[in-house]
Amino acid sequence: MTSETAQKEAKSDPMAAKKAAILAKTKQIAANFEKLAKPAFEFMCVMLPMLVQFGNFLNKVWNKLDDNIIKSILGFAFCFFGGMYPTVFAAIQAAEQGGRALVISSVKELSVEATRILQESKKEDDKVEPKNLSNQEYIHRKTMFVLQKMNPEKVNTALQNIYKVWFVVISVLVVKFARTIQTANSIAEFLTKPSEHYAKPVVEAMLPAEYQQWIPVLLKWACKTIGVTLAWTLASIRIAFASSMQGGLMLARSGLVVMRQRNISLGGMIKPTTHHSQTNIDEYAAYVFAAVGFLFQMYFRLSPPFPMNFLLFPFHIAEWVLRYGVMKASSAE
Repeated sequence: MTSETAQKEAKSDPMAAKKAAILAKTKQIAANFEKLAKPAFEFMCVMLPMLVQFGNFLNKVWNKLDDNIIKSILGFAFCFFGGMYPTVFAAIQAAEQGGRALVISSVKELSVEATRILQESKKEDDKVEPKNLSNQEYIHRKTMFVLQKMNPEKVNTALQNIYKVWFVVISVLVVKFARTIQTANSIAEFLTKPSEHYAKPVVEAMLPAEYQQWIPVLLKWACKTIGVTLAWTLASIRIAFASSMQGGLMLARSGLVVMRQRNISLGGMIKPTTHHSQTNIDEYAAYVFAAVGFLFQMYFRLSPPFPMNFLLFPFHIAEWVLRYGVMKASSAE
């Protein structure tokens, strides 16, 4: 079929015109993807080893830290960021009991496997200059190379372990945030009738006649979105209040031990033999930390300020992924 014949059929048949437009758009997206595939793979070849090396460095530093210093760091995180990332902290606590070490070992296995493949890919590029290949040939060659060099059993085992822990964590989070999910559904159901009376006429006046069938769906989505947003905001405020107190007490007590171990007396207030049960300093400090931590979270509206928002962006992504997983799992049930 020639292009002129296809154009004539498209003019005579509206559905054929839509299909032709979708096909042209798909081809354009595929072409753009091919253009980006080569620089994206080259960028990954540079960044992935650096990320793996940085992760290993952080893991070594973390393992060398004293238990009280680790508790102080965790207490600080709970005190000042517990309400900003409630599902992340809850997931960490659940993973601690459900297989955190298994996830870490599986991620290490995947990183070692990826690093090995990238190193062998660089050796292959020294033999065959990738600049001489077209984008399509480059994608095909690299895909076949990865499939040849990958250890499927090792990758499959690591992914299965990660999925098992993910399932355990999501199950725990569904139970823990059941009240939040119920609140979101209740708010959405409460807003359904008012939206029919007040919002529907406005939306009907705004939308053309050919799109009127979308109005019930749009109103349902809007009510659901408002319900989920309000429910998670209320839950975050509640968790921020509780985590600030819990984290403040952890930070005060573990910090007291750290300062005692390093002979820091604060003008004689802390004695070398002082235990937290023999003094009220840790309680007073915990009150201060809890108040400052909660006000910090409320002042910045449960969102980290600049430039911390860039540094904590991976936690932000993890928070929304976990929230989506909790809502999806609860709706499936």
